[in-house]
Amino acid sequence: GATALHLWRWYRANQFCGCCGAPACRDIKERAMRCTACNAVVYPVISPAIVVAIRNGDKIVLTKYADRETPRYALIAGFVEIGETLEDTVRREAMEEVGLRIKNIRYHGNQPWGFSSTQMIGFWADLDGDETITLDRNELKEGVWMQRKDVPESPNAHDLTHTMMELFRRGLDPKD
Repeated sequence: GATALHLWRWYRANQFCGCCGAPACRDIKERAMRCTACNAVVYPVISPAIVVAIRNGDKIVLTKYADRETPRYALIAGFVEIGETLEDTVRREAMEEVGLRIKNIRYHGNQPWGFSSTQMIGFWADLDGDETITLDRNELKEGVWMQRKDVPESPNAHDLTHTMMELFRRGLDPKD
């Protein structure tokens, strides 16, 4: 369903060529839109984004977004910027959103997230230094260190963030 939504939005947004303005149509060989006049090809936009579980022993950083009314916690997340590696994005987002330095960045997994045309890429990282959280109030309304035993159980751990939170809660996060 999320992939279908992603494609529907992309097809709707690419009905006309961005180069010459002529109508575009679905390509017959691949998932792409092709201009009927200049033959320009446009592929679906997939924006890479990271999610990172920052740990300090048996504690993890959990956050709540400033612009959402949800009772559920989330991990630090953000979009990859042009010219940035995934690891650089992980470090930047940790610093920008909660003011924390991190180390031992390790890949966890990834997930297509069609709701935002995103490929989510998950990482584990460990605190490197002071654990004082300094929130970016434009992004987050809450950021806390939570003990493993206090991490709320995820009733629907189908997204990458909540899968990783559940692994941490159950003590199944990587120990390396």
